[in-house]
Amino acid sequence: MARVRLILVGGFLGAGKTTLLARAAERLATRGLRVGLITNDQAANLVDTELLRQAGQEVREVSGACFCCAFNELLSACDNLINVHHPDVIIGEPVGSCTDLSATVLQPIKKFCGDRFDLAPYSVLVDADWLVKSLQPADDPDEADVRYIYRKQIEEADLIVLNKVDSLPAERLMQSRSLLKRNFPAPEVIEMSALAGGGVDPWLDRMLAGGVAGQRIVEVDYGTYADGEAALGWLNAAVELSALAPVDWKEFALDFLARTQAELGRASGDIAHLKVLLIAEGGRLQASLTSSAGTPVMQGGLRAPSRDATLVVNARVRTSPEQLKTVVEGCLQQAAAKTVAVNTSEISSFRPGRPVPVHRFSTVVNAAAGK
Repeated sequence: MARVRLILVGGFLGAGKTTLLARAAERLATRGLRVGLITNDQAANLVDTELLRQAGQEVREVSGACFCCAFNELLSACDNLINVHHPDVIIGEPVGSCTDLSATVLQPIKKFCGDRFDLAPYSVLVDADWLVKSLQPADDPDEADVRYIYRKQIEEADLIVLNKVDSLPAERLMQSRSLLKRNFPAPEVIEMSALAGGGVDPWLDRMLAGGVAGQRIVEVDYGTYADGEAALGWLNAAVELSALAPVDWKEFALDFLARTQAELGRASGDIAHLKVLLIAEGGRLQASLTSSAGTPVMQGGLRAPSRDATLVVNARVRTSPEQLKTVVEGCLQQAAAKTVAVNTSEISSFRPGRPVPVHRFSTVVNAAAGK
């Protein structure tokens, strides 16, 4: 049996990983290749998974821990895709706050699964705004720990992908190139706009052509890593919405986001990523915020107002889980006012626990030899 090409795409929260997975799957399908996707999160009800499913993709979700701590579940998800869907290519995205993937995921795959998977070079997506922030001194210890994770993600990349370049002014683009070259000289850098599609095909060509995966293992302080993940409050929720009269759900979603953004700002909650997926008759809407001062990016659309909708909310915010839950639930009720009934079917709000990888290799595995 031919080995399946396995592509893992890392990067911090809001870097554009899910957008790239969706674009890559579309482009690979036009090349006549069957594709399976794997998403990953600390809890169920992930916007990314539902978004990809709504787009007609074959997707599996590994929830409850990052790929490093759920390594066997990652392999099970791959096996399920292979047995059911028979993909030529599997693309997976680890949790956006996860690092040390080379030591804990890439090396074990090369060691134990080299006969099943042809592992592509590990790509890490970089957002210019977060790049600049990560290299600046942080007065807050929690913020310093979060920035530590971001830098470690880039250090272990085989290939750095500077994303969203279509939205960067020329001066900011030159600054980003210079910062990457000066601070992360080892990995190669390419540029892309996953949302617009620019650079996706050349990246796919690189991923399909082969190359060495997991070229370097970086030193990671797991105490700082754990503190960085725990600095963020995480919330995943699934909500059923209903009304007696048709509702403009785009207006509802934007109102909810605006209220949540403002309320978190008043509570000094720094947004790392806040995104919603609203599914209603006639289509779906996705809205995403990647900073406290940002403007929501909207994708998708609905043909007309309707009475019922499903809302999936994912929030990653530097605040307590309790405060985050209070803000989200309160803003939902405010956006609903007296016209929309809100039924929260599932909600979880928490801080991630300390990462405990199933495997951690201290040296790079020679894929050809499996050792």
